[in-house]
Amino acid sequence: MSRRHSLLPQSGVCYDSSALRVGATTPSMSHPARDLAGLITKGSPEEQLLAQIDFARLPRHIAIIMDGNGRWARMRSLPRVAGHRAGIAAVRDVVETSARLGCQVLTLYAFSVENWKRPRREIDTLMGLLREYLKKEIDTLQSNNIAFNVIGRMDELGPMIQKELQEGMLATRANTGLLFNIALSYGGRAEIVDAVNRILADRRLTGASPPLVDEAAFSRYLYTAGQPDPDLLIRTSGELRISNFLLWQIAYAEIWVTETLWPDFRKRELLQAIVDYQKRERRYGRVVGAEPEAISLSPGKASV
Repeated sequence: MSRRHSLLPQSGVCYDSSALRVGATTPSMSHPARDLAGLITKGSPEEQLLAQIDFARLPRHIAIIMDGNGRWARMRSLPRVAGHRAGIAAVRDVVETSARLGCQVLTLYAFSVENWKRPRREIDTLMGLLREYLKKEIDTLQSNNIAFNVIGRMDELGPMIQKELQEGMLATRANTGLLFNIALSYGGRAEIVDAVNRILADRRLTGASPPLVDEAAFSRYLYTAGQPDPDLLIRTSGELRISNFLLWQIAYAEIWVTETLWPDFRKRELLQAIVDYQKRERRYGRVVGAEPEAISLSPGKASV
């Protein structure tokens, strides 16, 4: 795949600047059982996990490294593409559950910049499955008030899929519930490089002597500008790697790893991750019992 533009143009920044989510609060759920009716089976393990969740302390942003599709297929003597197709069901379940729970942002790592090295047939299949997902799930996104968004180097994708992704974002941009980011042709290092290049480009345009760049200013040039940093990072398949995912944003994320392969990941695992997350003490470098300090979010707004 040719990389004609290493710098993501301003028009390619994948967020709606008119609806920044800086400091936005997670929607409260006064009646979780009622709000999740039809999603959680009465008497199930999921219901038991749900009962342990404090809905006032949900992670605002959950990021997931979806891993294990190939291994899932190999264990069943199936081609790798069968694993990717099976993974769609996990995406569907996790996206809807996150929205119904009242989470603010969900980011799924779907296709990395390194994935362009895979066989062309596998890449074409992945892109085809993405287009299939968009066509089949747009109504579900709308009915659950989910805003669809893409982060990554969209200009490296084929023209047809770029068009369909843009149409999906446009169709859902007025939705005010979950912001569903899908990371495509994405790399954490590439994102940082693109941010630096955009800063340099802006400075060339202004011609003025700019102030020094601090963390807050730098964050506004990332793909996730306007979004809170991930509170919870989930990785499936038991691998203990970050894999070049949201390197800047996950500085203080809580990491939860499961042996479950992505095609088998469902709401039960998501709820378990949230329960475990809420048992942890997030100190951000502070000493236990000390006065809490303001914690900087991606776009530079402070929260405690």
